[in-house]
Amino acid sequence: MPGSHSSRRSKADALAEDGTLNPAPEKVCDPKFQAGDFFDPRDVVQVKYEMLRRVSVEKASVTDASDEYGVSRPTFYQAKADFEEAGIAGLVPKRRGPRGPHKLHSEALAFLKARLIPGEPIRARALAKLVENEFGLEVHPRTIERAIGGKKTVR
Repeated sequence: MPGSHSSRRSKADALAEDGTLNPAPEKVCDPKFQAGDFFDPRDVVQVKYEMLRRVSVEKASVTDASDEYGVSRPTFYQAKADFEEAGIAGLVPKRRGPRGPHKLHSEALAFLKARLIPGEPIRARALAKLVENEFGLEVHPRTIERAIGGKKTVR
């Protein structure tokens, strides 16, 4: 449909979906980001890159650049390390923390699956107690639900 822009997502929506929406764009004080043309304080990758450039090329102090771009000094150094390791792609925020049910090793998972009854609700709390008794492993009931596939009922 030529001329129809209602189906297009906004830049803020795109940044949010990609995980690159700056949670505090109002803290970015660099005048370039206030003009609203090319530089966008909502784009965290652009903000971090420009902050690193200011220190590296323009020789701004880390403290001044961190303040100007609305981040802490540890955030600056993390961005610098990420950029040195992976280039601009390293500035894209990564999900932190474990991926998936990391506490449940294959033996405990098999133990759990053997106790599931098709058509019955998953009793994650009771299963967590069984795992603790059998393996001495404290597991949150939600971890058990995730490991089984996020279902409330066994199919």
